Amino acid sequence: MHIKNIVVSGVALVVGLVLMASAAGPASPALVLKADTLAGVSGPYVGTANPIRGVNGGGVAWNIAKGKVVLAADGALEVKVEGLVLATTGTNPVTSFRAIVSCQAIVDGAAAVVNVSTAAFPANTAGDSKIAETVSLPSPCFAPIVFVTSPGGSWFAVTGV
Repeated sequence: MHIKNIVVSGVALVVGLVLMASAAGPASPALVLKADTLAGVSGPYVGTANPIRGVNGGGVAWNIAKGKVVLAADGALEVKVEGLVLATTGTNPVTSFRAIVSCQAIVDGAAAVVNVSTAAFPANTAGDSKIAETVSLPSPCFAPIVFVTSPGGSWFAVTGV
């Protein structure tokens, strides 16, 4: 009798685990990029003289207190910035930010840079904003970089340190 209870309990446990796994739903898309730091535009990257992957720097230096980026293989992008402000004034003069995902890709058999942008997301004067959108990534998307930009596309912060 004791062995029968153990077998029945074991079967119930396995069935329960299978049901829990199927209730969790499909697996999440693979992570392509996760960054806990971003760097503000500064030095020779300010302005148009030294664009990165075709993206010009903002016209003046910017500082960032905190930034996080998560990019999934399906293009789901989340960017959170805090304290993205002008280095000279400590405030943010723009009302919205965009994000650009820049990929090294292959287009018609040749190496190419492909940049895809989000819509504009609200930003406050303290330089805080959250961008959440799904972008259409090229395939392949090698060595992705994520920029936080002005509405016009000049970058204020980029993944890196």
